[in-house]
Amino acid sequence: MSRLSDAFARAKKENRAALVAYLCAGDPDFDTSLIACRTLISAGVDVLELGAPFSDPLADGIANQLAAQRALDAGMTTARVFELAQRIRATTAVPLVLYTYYNLVFAPGLEAYVGAAKAAGIDALLVLDLPPEEAGDLLTVCQSHGIGMVFIVAPTTPPARIAKICAAATSFIYYVSREGVTGVRDQLAAGIPAAVAQIKQHTKLPVAVGFGISTRAQVAEVAAQADGVVVGSALVNIIKANLADRTQIPLQLLARATDLAAGTRRS
Repeated sequence: MSRLSDAFARAKKENRAALVAYLCAGDPDFDTSLIACRTLISAGVDVLELGAPFSDPLADGIANQLAAQRALDAGMTTARVFELAQRIRATTAVPLVLYTYYNLVFAPGLEAYVGAAKAAGIDALLVLDLPPEEAGDLLTVCQSHGIGMVFIVAPTTPPARIAKICAAATSFIYYVSREGVTGVRDQLAAGIPAAVAQIKQHTKLPVAVGFGISTRAQVAEVAAQADGVVVGSALVNIIKANLADRTQIPLQLLARATDLAAGTRRS
């Protein structure tokens, strides 16, 4: 977990928020996905969030659903996701968070899955459909392998449960700033500063904010309050828009991620 804590600490020292970038592993194919991930890292992304493609991604909007389908159609499996992570880890110390669903973790066995994640260089798991009340076994296995766990707080989460979520998390807290699923939005959700402040009453872990953040201006607004800013669908959409000429994907990702990273700096 030191790579994650170091990334957030470094961003704080530089008076900015950490930029957390999401891509679906294997979208639109293994080789292009590897290039895309390395491109985001070269653009200054602080944390790379890799989505494990899944047939029933209940927390994802249409952009990420289609990305998962493209990855699955291209032959991505759990083993290939770990292979991709290992290839990324071979050339960078940027933290890797695996965004996944519990079926994918449970099917091979917790020990096998977490052990493979550790060997691939994954720093933390974000299991979208696993609440902390049911996560005891996985938390124990992750702790034994030195892998962190990220849990989600939503706008509808009551204060007592925020405390429970914060107590279970070991890497950072992910505040999803709006109800519903992932996706680009024209405007930020209301209430982000108050929500971040409330979460921070219960934890010393970093708080990252995501869902609906897609522009440099939106990143800057969130960065003024949060320790990290998560951008996903806006980057995934670049891949979708350039499927006919995949050589354009790294060029456009580099430009977009560089612009988003500039928004993390606080005045």
